[in-house]
Order: sequence, then C-alpha cells, then structure tokens
Amino acid sequence: MTALLRIEDLSVDFHTDGGVVHAVENVDLSVEPGEIRGLVGESGSGKSVTSLSVLGLLGSGRARISSGRILFRGENLLEKDQRGMRKIRGGHIGLVSQNALSALDPSFTIGAQLVEVIRLHQNVDAKTARRAALDALELVALPDAVRRMKAYPHELSGGQRQRVVIAIALACRPELLLADEPTTALDATVQKQILDLLLDINRELGTAILIVTHDFGVVAHVCSEVTVMRHGRIVETGTRADILERPQHPYTQGLMNAVPKLRLSAAERAIPRSSRRLFEFSHDSISEGGKSNVSA
Repeated sequence: MTALLRIEDLSVDFHTDGGVVHAVENVDLSVEPGEIRGLVGESGSGKSVTSLSVLGLLGSGRARISSGRILFRGENLLEKDQRGMRKIRGGHIGLVSQNALSALDPSFTIGAQLVEVIRLHQNVDAKTARRAALDALELVALPDAVRRMKAYPHELSGGQRQRVVIAIALACRPELLLADEPTTALDATVQKQILDLLLDINRELGTAILIVTHDFGVVAHVCSEVTVMRHGRIVETGTRADILERPQHPYTQGLMNAVPKLRLSAAERAIPRSSRRLFEFSHDSISEGGKSNVSA
C-alpha cells in the first residue's frame, strides 16, 4: 500500500540568538490510508514540530527545514508555495490543536467560522456552506447543533469547543487529520469521549489520523501504529502491541516504566517513589530509528 503521508529524512533547525537548535533530525515517518498512528514523546522531543512541518505551520521566521521531503499522495509539500499549501490545509489535511479556545476566534460564532472554512476550500454558496457546517457539527455529535451554530466559543464547554475544532478540521472531509495533543486540557471523562469520536471518524469516514501525544493512555485507546521520539530523533517504531508490551529501546522502556499503575504489587510498593521515575538517557545514546522496532 502506498503511504498517504511519507516524511523522509526531515531535519528542522531553529536559529536563535544563542545558536542553532536541532529540533528534528533525520526523521522518517509514514501514515497509511485509514491508519491511526501515534507520535509519542516527552515535551521538547520534536513531535509537534514534525507534525506542523507537514502543513508549513512552524510559524517562527527562525525555523528552517534543512533537509528531507514531506510527501502527501506522492507530492512533495516542501516544493509548494503558500497558495498551494492553502489548498492542502483544511481541504486535504485537517489540523486539531490542543487548545481549542485559542484555536477559535472569539469574535465570530461557531457557524460563521465553519462556513468560512468550507467556502474557502469549496466553491459553494452561503446556504450550502451552512448546511455543510451543520452536518459537520452533527458528525462530531455536538448537542443541539442548530443552536450551537449561533454560539460564540466562550459559551461552550471545553469538550464542546474541542468537538467544534474537530468539526472544522473535518468540514471539507480531508484524507488526513493531524491531532496535536487533542485531549490535554480535558478531564478524563471528556478525554475518552473525544478519543472515541476520533475512532468513530476513522471507522466511518476512513480518515487517516496522526496523533501527537505524550500520553500512553491515548496510544492504548486509539492507535494501531506508534512512533517514539526523543531529542528530535525517532528511537522506535512498531505496532501498539510492540510498543506497549514489548518495547525494545531503553528510552521506550523507561517511558513505559514511568506510566502510573493503579495497582502495585508488594514488591513494587517497596521501591522508593524516586526510583520509579523515567530513566535519563544522553542525547548521544539515541540514534535515528528504523522500521521496527528500535535504534540503539
């Protein structure tokens, strides 16, 4: 099967007053059609930089992609100009950010923001766009969608706002969804609802999803394939079972050991809490990863 998204040898540098920071180094990553892949790592591991590079949304003028290719349906996105990328964003690749309140414009109603996205990417009139906007809100199971079309972001709960952000990302039925920490700001019950929603979208629409997360609970719930990053490099790639049950790289093993357990054995309770923390590994000990499962 041809990958829907293929990232090859991607390196991203940030040019700061203190020198060059190598945020992402020689990353290889692929997402197949209909797949849900998790990109996992601690804060600062380079996972968000990797995903935002796909859409050309690094933002800072100091960011530079120094090497690599990002292929979407065989086309190198790094060769497209801003006009070409605007057609890709939203129309073919949707983005779900981790902070829904900052992602939504407080000056416009939910319906107006959805209609704007739809009309930007599709040649439809306002009435058709409003119907599509309502369909998108119903797709994400937002209660009382007709009334919510007239609401402003601050009038919705955190979970409702996150559903709206997902609705906007899906409004034009993209083939790929990039979800950057989509449940971070939500309580446990709402987190599960959002993850179940992403699973439903994947099953019903066949949308491929790349989920950026630090949470192995998210990985266990929705991902079929997992890629682990550390210091801007991929250290291990495999199936969900490979990573959660049979991690090979010491860093991945350390991550798994750091996951809190609700039930500890007597022997585990005897271990001092400080000794249960994630092991620390030097940058030099981790080289670029390969397809399964590990790079030593």
